[in-house]
Amino acid sequence: MNRGLTPHDVIVAGIALASGIAAAVLLRVTLKWLRVRADRTRWKGDDIIVDGLRTLVPWAAVAGGAAFAASVLPLTERVGRHVTMTLTAVLVLAATVTSARIVAGLVQALAQSKSGVAGSASIFVNITRVVVLAMGFLIVLETLGVSIAPLLTALGVGGLAVALALQDTLANLFAGVHILASRTIQPGDYIRLSSGEEGYVVDINWRNTVVRQLSNNLVIIPNTKLSGTNMTNFHRPEQQMTLDVQVGVGYDSDLDHVERVTAEVVRSVMAEVAGGVPDHEPLIRFHTFGDSRIGLTVILGVGEFSDQYRIRHEFIKRLHRRYRDEGISIPPPTRTVALQQGDALIPHQRSAAARQTAAPTHDGASS
Repeated sequence: MNRGLTPHDVIVAGIALASGIAAAVLLRVTLKWLRVRADRTRWKGDDIIVDGLRTLVPWAAVAGGAAFAASVLPLTERVGRHVTMTLTAVLVLAATVTSARIVAGLVQALAQSKSGVAGSASIFVNITRVVVLAMGFLIVLETLGVSIAPLLTALGVGGLAVALALQDTLANLFAGVHILASRTIQPGDYIRLSSGEEGYVVDINWRNTVVRQLSNNLVIIPNTKLSGTNMTNFHRPEQQMTLDVQVGVGYDSDLDHVERVTAEVVRSVMAEVAGGVPDHEPLIRFHTFGDSRIGLTVILGVGEFSDQYRIRHEFIKRLHRRYRDEGISIPPPTRTVALQQGDALIPHQRSAAARQTAAPTHDGASS
């Protein structure tokens, strides 16, 4: 038979509980100090771990103090068992939430370090968080004396029905996992689908992939569609790419002089314009004797896909100005039109910019 409660028991239990609370406050202050030190390191993992422990450690100290206080009180065996079970369940629950936060944060930090962007592939983060929370929930039930064997059996039987009802959702889930596991695309990549959608990959979650267009609109693409379509990834195997610009010069131009001047403009654009590749070697290739000009292709280097618009803009402006200063002509397109008058054909050459058109009449005379 248990003895009665004495003032000494109350004092000892109060001291134990107060000690647990004081230890929790002291540990939280210590972890706050560690958080400041962790901010100074380059690795983000220590920040995530310290933030997670700031939640778990104080709760553990309070639970320890409460458990010691309960042990010195003259509680019945049944009450003591329930108190111990409850404190253990609370501690396991706090540890589960903390573990889920730390593991999910580490996975997210790893995804960011691999992709090099602020966005992350949230599908792995969400899967990790759900798995850790589910395991912790089962441990809590076992701690409280609830048998989890029937629950696991029910989950196994019900899982089949859920899988059949959520075929599309599961297909998108596994398609997203396959996309990330195969490293076909990563958040931050610029992609273009055969159906016409294109933009930067913002996130790959459990159901769809979010793509941000250059106009800042978001395109939501189901993972199954993304994995089953033809796609161009402009960031792989590397972000740097080449840009072709078509140019035409007059037949009276000195082509060696044209090539030399064009190369100088390319070098200036590559070195001075943001998004250019300074070590890019200018490539100029003459390729066509056109109707009114000699065509050439200028190949420029750009840092990544969206830089091509700025590079093309600056190159055309500078090349036009330099050609004008060097006396290199860029003739407008011309077209030869044959005007029929009676039985004679009169050739007439005009600029494509001319607005007046000539059309033959039904009786063979021109209008």
